[in-house]
This record gives sequence, structure tokens and C-alpha cells, in this order.
Amino acid sequence: VTDLTQIDGIDVVTAQSILADTGTDMSAWRTEKHFVSWLGLCPDHRISGGKVLQRGTRRVVSRAATAFRLAASSLRRSQSALGAKYRRLQSRLGPPKAITAMAHHLARLFYRMVKYGSQYIDHGMAAYEARFKGQQLKWLSRKAAELHFSLAPIPDLAV
Repeated sequence: VTDLTQIDGIDVVTAQSILADTGTDMSAWRTEKHFVSWLGLCPDHRISGGKVLQRGTRRVVSRAATAFRLAASSLRRSQSALGAKYRRLQSRLGPPKAITAMAHHLARLFYRMVKYGSQYIDHGMAAYEARFKGQQLKWLSRKAAELHFSLAPIPDLAV
């Protein structure tokens, strides 16, 4: 038995409405990607001749997708790793796309918890930001090495 309310943004009513729409048997979807696509929370690119003509998500009428979007929008003020990720995406993409991206993420977490019985562990906002900063530093150092530069930290200026 998994406690779906461990995921930030998903409360008891949200979990019940999602389970009412999807059920507890996840064998209808082979992978979590299929599940999220069924919900209409995946990118849907219209491509012709190798050229992307239109971008967006499919129009799907689903109470579960709406519940995931509402749960994602509630992460705006959350002091958790999911809240930090939402705020980072919101600053880069804007609120509508950030809500869809986080609803996608929450749906994948939900699928894993229901299908495999795994638990969700929130490592906190500070751990998320430290990991993201480490990823940025790794990317910057790789780019600098490609351009034959090296990175040097700026010494702290104590005034």
C-alpha cells in the first residue's frame, strides 16, 4: 500500500479523483510514457517533411489530467524539491508550460508509486538546488574545455 499524499501537491481528494479516473491497475499502459501520453500531458509535435509545424499538447478531456494540473499549480509556494523545480521551470517557460511540465512529472511519479509500490522521498529544496547547481557547473566546465578555457571560482569579497 502506497501513500500517494507523500507527493507534494497531491492531497487526498486529488489522489481519489485520479484513482477514480485511472484505477489502480496500471497494466493498461506498458510504460509511464504511455500513461502520460494517454493523459495528454506530453508534447505533441505536428511534423511534416521533418519540419515541426506546430507544437503543443493534445486536447484530452480527462479528470485525472486536470487533477494533475491543479496539483502542479499548487507547487508554486511549496518549499520542496518539486516546488523548486516548478519555480525554475516557471521562470524559464512561463506558468502554463511549467504547469504542464510539472503535471507530467507528477503523473510519472504517480504511475511508479501505484505500479511498483515505491515510496516518494522528498530530499528538500536545498538538495534540489545543490544538485542543479552541480549539473550547471559540470555543463559549464565541459563547454569551457571544448573552447580551450578553464573555469576559476571568484574569491569571496569580504568587505
